[in-house]
Amino acid sequence: MPELPEVETTARGIAPYIEGQTVKQVIVRQPQLRWTVPETLNETLAGIRINSVSRRAKYLLFTTDIGTVIVHLGMSGSLRILPKDKSPDKHDHIDFIFTNSTVLRYSDPRRFGAVLWTTFPPAEHSLLKDLGPEPLLSDFDGRHLYQLSRNRKLPVKSFIMDSHFVVGVGNIYANEALFMAGIHPARHVGKISLARHQQLADCIKTVLQDAIQQGGTTLRNFVNEAGNPGYFKQQLRVYGRAGLPCTQCLQALTEIRITNRSTVFCSHCQK
Repeated sequence: MPELPEVETTARGIAPYIEGQTVKQVIVRQPQLRWTVPETLNETLAGIRINSVSRRAKYLLFTTDIGTVIVHLGMSGSLRILPKDKSPDKHDHIDFIFTNSTVLRYSDPRRFGAVLWTTFPPAEHSLLKDLGPEPLLSDFDGRHLYQLSRNRKLPVKSFIMDSHFVVGVGNIYANEALFMAGIHPARHVGKISLARHQQLADCIKTVLQDAIQQGGTTLRNFVNEAGNPGYFKQQLRVYGRAGLPCTQCLQALTEIRITNRSTVFCSHCQK
């Protein structure tokens, strides 16, 4: 599933090709995604200029003078820039065709993603209005986590994966950040001190920034006719490494389930 770094990489990859460009046509081959694609999307966007491409949590926002296209990649979706004569494949559901012949193609084999339209400020949309702060911005820090965690008994891993508290910390990055911070993923978040919350916030930022930086070398894949989405190979310390030696102490890593998600940690390094 595309997580925050993958979505950020997508935004950076497609922005140079569609920012400032005018939509000529929107072709919707399959409107039945997680939510139905608006029937009037082509009528609405034809002749409209894309002013900017940005990201909020795991949502991509294409801003225009009259509204915003909201895109979510779901479990398996991707966006890529293609030549206008590239024939669509089975799972290529939507084409945004621009007047300069650029084509932005949305593909989604499992159809859990979304392409929506709003004329209201996107921050007011029902999908975005209750989201927590962006972990890479200055208003996210350890004090924010500490204040929200008081009197809560849920595991810290579940807490940082809840988008009401902080957005974009999916399963992979929650595992990695908790390992970097030396915090046991099942520990009750309400028992963690301010100092350790500050350390955790810093580690979340570091893990996400490192992942985005790794993704920067694959941006060319967004113009790859083969359809490679441009996601990067992870450099992971714990996720997916159950039973292998810890990179710090060499003790075998342990795997448990927390809220039905695979959770890998080092019982020696994470307290």
